[in-house]
Amino acid sequence: MKWFLALSLFFYCLAAPAQRMPMEELRSLYKRAAVEKEACETALTKLETVKLETNPLLFGYKGSVTMMMAQHVSNPFNKLSYFHKGKNMLDEAIQADNSNTELRFLRFAAQTNAPAMLGYRGNVEVDKKLILEALPTIDDASLKRLIVDYLVNSEFLNTEEKDKLVKA
Repeated sequence: MKWFLALSLFFYCLAAPAQRMPMEELRSLYKRAAVEKEACETALTKLETVKLETNPLLFGYKGSVTMMMAQHVSNPFNKLSYFHKGKNMLDEAIQADNSNTELRFLRFAAQTNAPAMLGYRGNVEVDKKLILEALPTIDDASLKRLIVDYLVNSEFLNTEEKDKLVKA
């Protein structure tokens, strides 16, 4: 019995850092992961033990960062592998928590940055609409700032939509 408790505690401690990682830290790593390989690797390490069943949002970040890793490798097969693995993870997270605005933002960002030849742009308009409608209800200031900063610079929003974001 003691071994079981000790083993359970050991595995809990392995998984706990990702589960308790502050969202601001994760969002900062996510933002930097697009341009910094080290930030991408750090985020992947911190999210390594995250499972869909435990936390769909963190699993969605894990998928997004996995997709970003494709930008930091040179082998075309590795690029496609990272992209498809991450895409599947993010889509699974959204299926598990379909109304989560942050997950929809992650997919919107991934789809608007993915090369068109990959064919991963099917939800851009739906996600954009959901994000824009939900944005006024978001209380988390760091999340709201992340989304607004991204959307204001997106070519997938028209001038009127961008003006509303800036004024809000």
